[in-house]
Amino acid sequence: MTPIAFMDLKTQAKRIKSQVSARIEAVLEHGAYINGPEIGELEAALTRLTGAGATVACSSGTDALVIPLLAYGVQPRDAVFVPAFTYNATANAVLLAGGVPVFVDVDPNTFNMDAGHLADQIAGVTRAGKLKPKGIIAVDIFGLPADYDAIGAVAARHDLFVIADGAQSLGGKRLGKAVGALAPVTATSFFPSKTLGGYGDGGAIFVQDPAFAGVMQSIRWHGTDDARKESIRVGMNGRLDSIQAAVLLVKLSIFEEEIARRNAIAAQYEAGLRGLAGLQDIPVGYQSARALFVALLPKRDRVQAALKEKGIPSVVYYAKQLHLHDAFKAYGAGPGSLPVGEELGTRLLALPFHPYMSDEQVAVVVDAVRAAI
Repeated sequence: MTPIAFMDLKTQAKRIKSQVSARIEAVLEHGAYINGPEIGELEAALTRLTGAGATVACSSGTDALVIPLLAYGVQPRDAVFVPAFTYNATANAVLLAGGVPVFVDVDPNTFNMDAGHLADQIAGVTRAGKLKPKGIIAVDIFGLPADYDAIGAVAARHDLFVIADGAQSLGGKRLGKAVGALAPVTATSFFPSKTLGGYGDGGAIFVQDPAFAGVMQSIRWHGTDDARKESIRVGMNGRLDSIQAAVLLVKLSIFEEEIARRNAIAAQYEAGLRGLAGLQDIPVGYQSARALFVALLPKRDRVQAALKEKGIPSVVYYAKQLHLHDAFKAYGAGPGSLPVGEELGTRLLALPFHPYMSDEQVAVVVDAVRAAI
């Protein structure tokens, strides 16, 4: 058996090497390294995949959040509600756009934003009167779409916008509807480790309203008009490179196959660990994109050490919640204020997981975890 990798990008790269080389050669031939024909081709393909009204390709997953925040007109005293149990890019985007992040706890079963606590946080901000509630960014953690019905209902009561942070969830679905069409605006990332990853940074914004997508297209090109002659709004350099689009177009040809394999591996993990480890709950009607596979363990560090002794890699995700990071402490209420996420951070361990794992490798990891527990 080959060594077990936590994430294997090399096997995929070998599989599609000739197709990628041909696509990159085409870019080198036409020479349109910025805004080449691959950009429009990729946007059209992603729109078909997701069922979005339009797709705006951009330079990173972070920019895929910043651009819509700018399009919504976020101002310095505007509160944008985000989960603390996630990567720092979500909170960074709010600050970069000029807003103020307000942290929300997560559901103990799905690990996604808790709509009840969201409502409480909005009420608290409103009572305090220092900030104006403006919007919500819900994160689809580990590939599982958030509950956009519940979150959307809270948003509607307070006239807030909703952005889905789908950096980990492209390929996920709810009731047959794909990520990219579950919220008015969805951001995703093409960082190499994502379910659809490039050979560098990249991202995309899925928008239900094509007219609103036009605003974001302007913002990503320095806020210029369609002729790119005049600045009509504040903008940025948020463009995706043609070569990255070329790589992503090749990867799209095997994307759904890889998502199916991810879910098959996750089912094997779940069958082997159920009853011994806490698992992320996938509600009825939901399909996770399975960006990662995580387990909640009572003695996480001991299990991780035991796996390491056997040559099995693992990663601790979100051990420290965002409201406890030095950069964001001023926007949170300190330790104990978001107890669910803080508890998850002490127990969660991500196991080796990628679509090129063999059933035998998964079984070896399961046996090692069971022995360590």
